[in-house]
Amino acid sequence: MSILLVTSSPRGAASHSTRIATEFAEKLLAADPSNTLVVRDLVANPLPHIDADYATGIYTPAEARSERQAEVVGVSDVVLDELFAADTVILATGFINFNISSTLKSWVDHIARSGKSFAYGENGPKGLVTGKKVYIVLASGGIYSEGAAVQFDHAIPYLRGVLGFLGMTDVDVIRIEGVSMGPDAVASALAKATAKVDAVVAASRDVAAAA
Repeated sequence: MSILLVTSSPRGAASHSTRIATEFAEKLLAADPSNTLVVRDLVANPLPHIDADYATGIYTPAEARSERQAEVVGVSDVVLDELFAADTVILATGFINFNISSTLKSWVDHIARSGKSFAYGENGPKGLVTGKKVYIVLASGGIYSEGAAVQFDHAIPYLRGVLGFLGMTDVDVIRIEGVSMGPDAVASALAKATAKVDAVVAASRDVAAAA
């Protein structure tokens, strides 16, 4: 199994989403020696925001692209290759202004390409990135999975929507909630997230053993 880990929190070593997602990927890697891991750190190596050269370059034949167009489209090609090669995708993000990080949004912008990750046909759009298991690891200061604040959670609906549009419909969410509510809340949130991770890893280990 090929695992793609995409981290995006600007909090570095203090990031709960990066910590849990990284531990998750490492545990999946350890569960089966045949597993492989590719890490895309969007903070250490942020993707360029799409610009005019990208917008025109993706619709320009490769041999006719300018040097700048070739450069920015080439970045998109690399992240698309990483995505298509993965069996399991782990996306980690903090909850920033009710949505995902801007660095992760740039990643989405680079993988959402007509003719590459989706196509339009007689029956409408069709996602071309299929056969993937996706886990979203989302850390938030408050509680947004239930209660009055649910309406402010634009991160999970957005990711489910855009990933589904691209063909990735098998999506699970691991939340790390309430981390601004004190040390006890942080400990509880991390414990719950870790328990969910461990359950997934245990199931993966059982599948590997039965194969």
